[in-house]
Amino acid sequence: MSQRQILQVFEQYQKARTQFVQTVADLATRPQNSETLQNAGVMSLLRPLLLDAVPTIQQTAALALGRLANYNDDLAEAVVKGDILPQLVYSLAEQNRFYKKAAAFVLRAVAKHSPELAQAVVDCGALDALVISLEEFDPGVKEAAAWAIGNIARHNAQLSQAVVDAGVVPLLVLCIQEPEIALKRVAASALSDIAKHSPELAQTVVDIGAIAHLAQMILNPDAKLKRQVFSALGQIAKHSVDVAEMVVEAEIFPAALVCLKDPDEYVRKNVATLIREITKHTPELSQMIVNVGGVAAVIDYLGDSKGNVRLPGIMMLGYVAAHSENLAMAVIVSKGVPQLAICLEEEQEDHVKAAIAWAFGQIGRHTPEHARIVAVANVFPKLLNLYLDTESSEDLQVKAKKGLKSILQKCTYLPALEPLLYEAPSNILKHVICQFSKVLPHDSKARRLFVTSGGLKKVQEIKAEPGSAIQEYINAINNCYPEEIVRYYSPGYSETLLERIEKYQPT
Repeated sequence: MSQRQILQVFEQYQKARTQFVQTVADLATRPQNSETLQNAGVMSLLRPLLLDAVPTIQQTAALALGRLANYNDDLAEAVVKGDILPQLVYSLAEQNRFYKKAAAFVLRAVAKHSPELAQAVVDCGALDALVISLEEFDPGVKEAAAWAIGNIARHNAQLSQAVVDAGVVPLLVLCIQEPEIALKRVAASALSDIAKHSPELAQTVVDIGAIAHLAQMILNPDAKLKRQVFSALGQIAKHSVDVAEMVVEAEIFPAALVCLKDPDEYVRKNVATLIREITKHTPELSQMIVNVGGVAAVIDYLGDSKGNVRLPGIMMLGYVAAHSENLAMAVIVSKGVPQLAICLEEEQEDHVKAAIAWAFGQIGRHTPEHARIVAVANVFPKLLNLYLDTESSEDLQVKAKKGLKSILQKCTYLPALEPLLYEAPSNILKHVICQFSKVLPHDSKARRLFVTSGGLKKVQEIKAEPGSAIQEYINAINNCYPEEIVRYYSPGYSETLLERIEKYQPT
């Protein structure tokens, strides 16, 4: 065989390998092919091609593996069991930028599925190789490495700590300062994934100066970048008063409030979540948000949103109102109660309705005036129905009951209380009767209305245990009226009168 013929054989072999990996990579773009490819043993066929002499074959093999591992944890598990990860990690340090991107893609695809698979990526020494990739000149390599790091860190505090210990955080902060938008997005997302697990991890991100650099990007025109920036700030701020104050001191307000009207739903939700995480900590932080117009902006946001996107805004109003009666009044003055009532009417999901019930409880529990404003919005019947509805989740029933009770205990607005006399179960009725027993002794007009509306008659029909709290309240109400009036409205009084008529002997 001549030299020319030998070379032809090698060329044919190379073409065959190239055609094979390209075909597999193309087939791997469609999820329906993944199981067939796995059953055909494609993992073991691709593995040796990662060390092929031809760079394009190596890269395409890695790309095919990444696409397959991306689909589900079974395929990612097959990559781990096939001892492919050590090979990729080794090549990350040695090969060109195209291969590095493809190798980092495989690591990212494996790590995203579960803590166990992410731990397998860490155990094969990937973090050191990914740190080196973050220092590469090529922004595409940095982006691929940052994405893989984020997918490792997202699962739990232990994996995040491993990422921090590898020295990743300062490099991610440098990445968010790079001009490439895609790199900024992925680096901000990775910082968010690291910070979310514990105060200590969030503090690590803060100590490198991440807040100031994130704050500079809140008005960037790129929606996907803003999503990640607000997510990262929220994940940092949620842990403690100190870091929340540092986020506020970065002067992101009131500028960030503009983003509550952003066309992108996730930007809006992440801004509302950030505001919620700040306001939950202290009255002072809540007051700061009120002062910059944050409460009014969130109420407008609730009007413009639907479903789960409303949830952080609803909770934010509840947190603000919970701190003090003045802050609760700030929510009321900004027309928060009618907007929450609209949300309660419109929302279908139990967990959203539970949050609204909780927020109403926080607003109405401070003073009779707070309770009256909630009552006027016709909230009591809605909360009672949610509590009594057997279709409601357990959490919704608990929140509705708790919210209703806390408002009732302050409510002296009798027109809203009276319908509950006829509808409420005994554990709620007790609080309703208690409020009547407080108001009626001091209000003659209310005493008269209570009789003419049938309220006094209804109270006489309540069967209470002698000596119970509810019996004490009934006695207090009865003491507001002449004895004959109470008797007149008591059950069986008409029969007593008829008996007297029968026994009466005219003179």
